[in-house]
Amino acid sequence: MALNPDEIERYARHLVLPEIGGPGQGRLKAARVLVVGAGGLGAPLIQYLAAAGIGTIGIVDDDTVSLSNLQRQIIHGTPDVGRPKVESAADAVARLNPHVAVVAHPIRIDAASAEALAADYDVVADGSDNFATRYAVSDACYRARRPLVTAALGRFDGTLTTIRAHETGPDGRPNPTYRCLFPNPPPPGTVPPCAEAGVLGALAGVMGSLMAMEVIRAVTDFGEPLVGRLLMVDARAMRFETLGYAFDEANPLSGSGSSREG
Repeated sequence: MALNPDEIERYARHLVLPEIGGPGQGRLKAARVLVVGAGGLGAPLIQYLAAAGIGTIGIVDDDTVSLSNLQRQIIHGTPDVGRPKVESAADAVARLNPHVAVVAHPIRIDAASAEALAADYDVVADGSDNFATRYAVSDACYRARRPLVTAALGRFDGTLTTIRAHETGPDGRPNPTYRCLFPNPPPPGTVPPCAEAGVLGALAGVMGSLMAMEVIRAVTDFGEPLVGRLLMVDARAMRFETLGYAFDEANPLSGSGSSREG
């Protein structure tokens, strides 16, 4: 997809990277990326996707901006308190990059809506804060045959991986699903929500930025994605570790524990 003179100047630092260049920037411009959640992870993710020139960003969130969000959800500002997050995020994108279109989905995503939404985009990035949404989105991406970048935050720790469960790896085996890594959600009440446990604000920025890196990688195909690898970040020790994981034949989505439909 051709770039106009303003875009050529705007993306100049990408264009001189051999791994991206003009063809890669054209793919970014043509790409449609769905971001689930405009909160702690989604806020920096959306900003960097917009700055990178993703052509269309879909944003799913049914919440409104609250004052306690602003410690980490940097796409929103004090005047946005009380506004729908999808509207506040869309305005921020427009200020940052007028070449990016935003599609607002002010809904709470569920199993019924997730697959239709995923099928309408090229890549899905899940920054939601609850297990029901994570499993609905990851299952939907498998069925819609879409790559998924998914991350989660703890108090001082974060995790990130890329799921391409609809594809096979270099060894010919299926790529792992999210359920190969986490077969089922934890029992209700065992993981306290952010409002109870707290979260380091800057950590959300780190993990959201890393999510953006994986999305850009998925679109432009540079480097090695986090497929079959879980990146774990410990902010207290400033330690980054990577855990490998593989396809589990017994996983309940595409393995022996499923009907293998889709």
